[in-house]
Amino acid sequence: MNGPIKHKSVEDLMTETVVSVAPAASFKDMATLLHRHRVSALPVVDHENKVLGIVSEADLLLKEERGSLEERHLVETSRRRSERRKAEGLTAADLMSAPAITVSPAASAATAAALMHSRGVKRLPVVDEASRLVGIVSRSDLLKVFLRHDADIQQEVRGDLVVGTLWLEPEAIEISVADGVVTFSGDVPRLSDGQILARLTLGLDGVVGVVNRLAHRVDDSRPAPVVEALPGMFSSLGERRLFD
Repeated sequence: MNGPIKHKSVEDLMTETVVSVAPAASFKDMATLLHRHRVSALPVVDHENKVLGIVSEADLLLKEERGSLEERHLVETSRRRSERRKAEGLTAADLMSAPAITVSPAASAATAAALMHSRGVKRLPVVDEASRLVGIVSRSDLLKVFLRHDADIQQEVRGDLVVGTLWLEPEAIEISVADGVVTFSGDVPRLSDGQILARLTLGLDGVVGVVNRLAHRVDDSRPAPVVEALPGMFSSLGERRLFD
């Protein structure tokens, strides 16, 4: 059986050249860097290049809302208090969201995507074991896994899954891939073989969807029938051994 299937890691997809700022960076410096480098956020790092936080375009734009944010409400959310603080801020330390939500370069693209979704962020600073900045990964970077050629996906499904992992007969299974959608036809020994193949395929980089049209010879989703003992089924010797 082949080894585990390799997925794209954050290190494969991240941007290594990162525009970052020190905590003392001024508002104007940050606005200039965002415009000049056409980026949407700036990691804030200390003198050892360790990530302290991150400043986004949205943080800077709160400066335009100072008037409305200055209005005090009887009951205020922590988010509104944070936005007012940022609108009044002058440096990266004032405006940054901290601690920054970061990711390891060894993390999978799926892990990074789930983290972005759960925390509601658009990019993640990538840090090493010492929390030093080594890159940044955005949602658009993670979408690169879906740029794989259909032929590459087809080859991985057949070689790594059908043959290498499930030990199925490749001649019995037809695999077609169009725009990242994998379609299976043909037949497999058991119903579960087709289900497992479809599930593993969905986990491959670049796979958009799976259409499972595989027939099966045995439906192993049903429990095996219980066989009741009939008179005379056991020999007298067997009965003594069973019931003595």
